[in-house]
Amino acid sequence: MERETLDLYACWLREYLIDLGMGDTWAEILNVAVNTIIIAAVATFLDIVFRKVIVQLFKAFSDKTTSTFDDFLVKSNFPRFIAHFIPLTLVWYITPSLFQDFPVLESGMYKLAQLYLVLLCILVFRSLLRTSNNYLRNSKEKYSDKPLESYVQVLMIFAWSAGVFLVVNILTDFSLKSLTTLGAFSAVLLLIFKDTILGFVASIQVSVNDIVRIGDWITFSKFGADGYVTEINLATVRVQNFDNTFTTIPTYSLIADSFQNWRGMQESEGRRIKRSLYIKQNSIKFLSAEDIASLKKIQLIAPYIEHREKEVTRYNATTEADKSILINGRNQTNLGVFRKYADAFLHENPAINKDLFLMVRHLAPTEKGIPLEIFCFCYDKRWENYEHIQADIFDHLIAAIPYFGLELFESPTGTDVAKISLPKD
Repeated sequence: MERETLDLYACWLREYLIDLGMGDTWAEILNVAVNTIIIAAVATFLDIVFRKVIVQLFKAFSDKTTSTFDDFLVKSNFPRFIAHFIPLTLVWYITPSLFQDFPVLESGMYKLAQLYLVLLCILVFRSLLRTSNNYLRNSKEKYSDKPLESYVQVLMIFAWSAGVFLVVNILTDFSLKSLTTLGAFSAVLLLIFKDTILGFVASIQVSVNDIVRIGDWITFSKFGADGYVTEINLATVRVQNFDNTFTTIPTYSLIADSFQNWRGMQESEGRRIKRSLYIKQNSIKFLSAEDIASLKKIQLIAPYIEHREKEVTRYNATTEADKSILINGRNQTNLGVFRKYADAFLHENPAINKDLFLMVRHLAPTEKGIPLEIFCFCYDKRWENYEHIQADIFDHLIAAIPYFGLELFESPTGTDVAKISLPKD
């Protein structure tokens, strides 16, 4: 429709009222009021109709395509926002004719339309970002553990910042191109969004350096977090602890503080077992011939004892050691034989990965005895199974200790003290 024809239609009521004898001013006011109501009703009707039509068309199209991107577009309300542009275009086009005799109202309507346009553009942009995020997260496996929400939030901050610039410009006709104005505004933004900027920098470093992924098991003692990362966004990292509670950690803390990420263990060929048995020092002794004969009955270390016995006997014969006292020459000890037994037991255990480091060693003596440390890796890295395997190993070793004439250290209990204090018969 040409502008001249549209102007004539917009003024028909005014001309009719004037012909009826009404004054020009009131005729113009009533003409504008009635036309505004009509246009508002038409725009609302078109908005409802086109919103339903476009949404249904999008759904029908997405059902026929194999790509999931359009499905996520529908879920993020992208068709609804697109439909709002049609009535806005109508209002934008008809405003000059509708308010041709009221320049102030015309300017005001233009500003409202521009503000609505800015808002619609931001909402459409947000919808596209959410769609892209959901599409990459659910359809592209390599992005499933990336902190995409952080980038979405940063882009939305820029979008809202640009929207604020445009709104100020539309409402005040004030130019934001001045360097002084931009500098002052930037300082305010830096002050307001300090944490956001720090989080953005941290998010980039976390992503680029692959520090944390969604699904990683992390332990962050400072914040009491011990569980799996469920969400990484611009401001916080969300961790679901093993007691099903949630802990939120500032994203910047991931690069500012130290924490433990168990991903290396989960991706490796085994999970480490590192635990010590504390042996009472006064239970350690040299083995006599009778002790050696008794320990040879333990099949797992019988070959070792025989081989070691031949070496010791040969050495003592060469050095003519006086074996009337056990300390002379070389001797086997019950702790040394037990250490060899523990090592052989681990090598025979099918749950232990022999390709990874495996060792049974002494640590420095303590007031609780001599620590005998078991250091190995089990194949099964699942927490529950790992604990079962570890418990089975130490159940057996603890039960085996008395066979070697050794004792475990244990702090005295009230019952022990009571036994000591009882009078002897």
